[in-house]
Amino acid sequence: MPTASSNPVTSNTSNRVHAVLVVRPDGRTPAAFHLRRTIAALGEQVRPVDALTIVVCGGDDHLFEVAGTAAAAEIVTAPASTGFAAATALASSELEGGALWLLAQDTAPEPDALARLAGELERSPSAAFVAPKLVRWDDRSEIVSLGVGMTRFGRTVGLADGELDQGQHDAREDVLGSDVRGILVRTDAWRRLGGLDRGLAGADEGLDLGVRARLAGGRVSLVPGALVATAGDGVAGLPAPLTPQRQRRAVYAERIAQLHRRLTYAHAALVPLHWLSLLPLALWRTIVDLVRKQPGRIAPEWGAAAVAIVSVAAVWRARRRLARARTVSWAQVAPLRTTNSELRERLDDEPELALGGTRRTDLRFFAGGGAWLVLAALVLSIAAFPALLAWPVLGGGALQPLANTVGQLWEDAAFGQRALGLDTIGPADPFAAVVAVIGSLAPWAPSRALVLLWVLALPLAALGGWFAATRVTERSSLRLLGGAVWALAPTLLIALTQGRPTGVIVHLLLPWLFYAGSVAHRSWSGAGAASLLLAGVVATAPSLAPALGVIWVGAVVVAVVVRAGRGVARLVWALVPSLALALPLVWSAVADASFWGLVADPGVPWAGPQVAADAAGRALLAAGIPTPDLAGWTTLADGAPTWWVPLLSIPLALLALAAPLTQRWAVGTGLLVVTALGLGTAFAAVGISVEFVQSVTVPLWPGTGLSLAWLGALGGALVALDAGLAPRVALVRGLAATLVLAGAVVLAVPSLTAFARGVATLANGPASTLPAFVAAEGRDDPDVGTIVLTPQADSGVAAQVVWGASETIGGQATILSTRTQPSAQDDELADLAADLVTPSSDDVVAELGDRGIGFILLAPSTPPETDAARTMRLSAMTALGQRDTLVVVGDTAKGELWRVVDEVADRPAEPASIATLARWLAIAQFVVFGIALLLAVPTGASIREARRTPRVVGPHWQEGR
Repeated sequence: MPTASSNPVTSNTSNRVHAVLVVRPDGRTPAAFHLRRTIAALGEQVRPVDALTIVVCGGDDHLFEVAGTAAAAEIVTAPASTGFAAATALASSELEGGALWLLAQDTAPEPDALARLAGELERSPSAAFVAPKLVRWDDRSEIVSLGVGMTRFGRTVGLADGELDQGQHDAREDVLGSDVRGILVRTDAWRRLGGLDRGLAGADEGLDLGVRARLAGGRVSLVPGALVATAGDGVAGLPAPLTPQRQRRAVYAERIAQLHRRLTYAHAALVPLHWLSLLPLALWRTIVDLVRKQPGRIAPEWGAAAVAIVSVAAVWRARRRLARARTVSWAQVAPLRTTNSELRERLDDEPELALGGTRRTDLRFFAGGGAWLVLAALVLSIAAFPALLAWPVLGGGALQPLANTVGQLWEDAAFGQRALGLDTIGPADPFAAVVAVIGSLAPWAPSRALVLLWVLALPLAALGGWFAATRVTERSSLRLLGGAVWALAPTLLIALTQGRPTGVIVHLLLPWLFYAGSVAHRSWSGAGAASLLLAGVVATAPSLAPALGVIWVGAVVVAVVVRAGRGVARLVWALVPSLALALPLVWSAVADASFWGLVADPGVPWAGPQVAADAAGRALLAAGIPTPDLAGWTTLADGAPTWWVPLLSIPLALLALAAPLTQRWAVGTGLLVVTALGLGTAFAAVGISVEFVQSVTVPLWPGTGLSLAWLGALGGALVALDAGLAPRVALVRGLAATLVLAGAVVLAVPSLTAFARGVATLANGPASTLPAFVAAEGRDDPDVGTIVLTPQADSGVAAQVVWGASETIGGQATILSTRTQPSAQDDELADLAADLVTPSSDDVVAELGDRGIGFILLAPSTPPETDAARTMRLSAMTALGQRDTLVVVGDTAKGELWRVVDEVADRPAEPASIATLARWLAIAQFVVFGIALLLAVPTGASIREARRTPRVVGPHWQEGR
């Protein structure tokens, strides 16, 4: 390293160097600590400074005491809010000498730094200023900055930021700009350029000074041999992004500087257009930030746009300063701009080259047999349900048709008038949005989408189970086991044969929620996907919300305690879409004090066969079986002993219990907690009834809780098989895995053969729950009203009003099925029904017409029909048949149908205030889910980032891979 004599600098006035040292105590480290080293470094310069001015922005007596130890010609005080540009203007008002050296309290130059800078400035008369190589405060081998470039659209590009110093950039001399810290500027150029631009908010000050110098006929030269150590903790330059607060501050300053430079450099005729584009551009960049998984940049982006809009005076001053100094055209700047290819090369960060990175193993979906598993599950599904390929609509159990059009699907999912009830206005069930998404996949015939879902349920479950297993194990054999056992879970197969859409959908979503949610703390892409999946799961199975809430709280606690708060923001976001979707229903429940209704199973209320809320029933639940017929074995065995059926789940349970005893005890314990929460949910569900269908109470279905328990138990079993056995006992692993798979296969036999044996509840259609005559009119007019009267076993009659062509899954409303106290509309509907079945009431049909109800359907009672129900049905037929204002349409498969003869009024429209509220709710939910979707969509950057982390979550055993 050359000494000062190798770069002779005379001491005449034109070669004098005036150093300006700006101090402001706003960093993480006390400013006095850094200031001592910087002052000591200035005293050790082989080419000493000729004059030193220290500017102290705020500070205490101790800081002034440290500043007083320097041989400073002057110490200037300034307010604590003074920026670097303003501070240098205070100190350079009366400069002495030919050059100005800009320093901050955390920029400590090496002993020969000034000698090298001054020598280069003397040798290059055309250079307006020269810049050193900035290195880390505590590690000279890492480059902080060595030259700054700019793209065509004004984006700042550090030419060597963050690289290890191997001399790879030492040959570079001519650049567009540099970091402002440590630069040596000619005094005449400083005055001609007007110093630093205060409108840049502390960012890009060296770049802007370099651009203006280039337009003034000068240039910027690098001096790689001049080293200046910087801690990133001072007033000059951007702060080191060590904390989220500093990251946001840096993003804000960078964006302010970019917008300010754009308005300053633009042609005068284009400035108004740039100014008008600030807010639309902020909106567009918000979307881009979400796609790039950088939501933390959104608030700084809007803050910078707002400041740029009102900073007209600062832009005017900057443009005037640029116009006074400019002597050449912008063509002189173009050759030094950073090209797109250079930018891509600069941003290229292959994960295998990243320091400390981990290269993720290959997924091996095809090589590991995952694709064959899914194909086998598809073949099994077609063999088990062959007729589904020809069915247009599914029926039976809790199944009904979907709305006829995509528009009606989404209307059912919006706040406003409900498709059931006399004139019910309120929130839709969140499940209606799930139904709308499924139906939108087949817009020409939405009900066929549900048929396709039934056919693909087994392969989709196998696929989801296989991917969920990739978060637990790297072994292909165990991944196949996980996919197969998940697809053969009793809850899924029973839901398929009984016609329970909520059970099928939640079982398909849970493994993907585990797959995305297990990495939500470390990836915005994972958090975005998990937030959407969590919203779908909670909307489909609200009874799982307490268990999932406990899991979420546990994840947040772990993130706070173990990860020092890293990832908490991602975990918090995971709840936002669920809250946005459920908020209208929750608000309605709070207003009506009907909190229990929030856990009701959505969709069509249907009791169906399920275990009792006693010890025997809960024992079956512990074995993973939600029905009293032992998953169908009671019927299939036809009197043979079936006591052994619950024992088939024992291998899976024992392995799950052993998971916390393995080397991966943390993961095993967490999965065991998930299992316990799922079982607790199932145990509680069988003892709770919050819905009513006609005069029958409907208990919660425990199958959704068992699906969560099955997920935890299966995951725990995979952990035990993966980490709990040494490689030398691989035979034991194979035997245990075989027992688990064999138990699942045997449990699945009755359900897989139920359709062929004719004992499945699943049926073909109907296309409408109303007679074809009504359905035909309802397809063209969704406001066609039908009052459905159903005789009850206790001689009463149940009344329901259906709007449109049919009752639908998405049109169901838990605000009606869980209501325990009659509302005014319920009383009115009861009076109408009573008058209709009573011969003495003459004006009731006119009331129906005024309400927009044009049809009366006397439906058959639930079989077996009691004598009281038969008597009520015959009495009602007589009363209805005697009315001159009704005409008999006929005896249909759905019951006796009458049509109102007189003119039927239109269905009363919902109030304007309700329509406005519904519109704003829809917009808010659309924005939230749009953000979640943008976060979830993978990008090249997020994929590269994911490759740096292992696919398996938690520490895992590495032997025997």
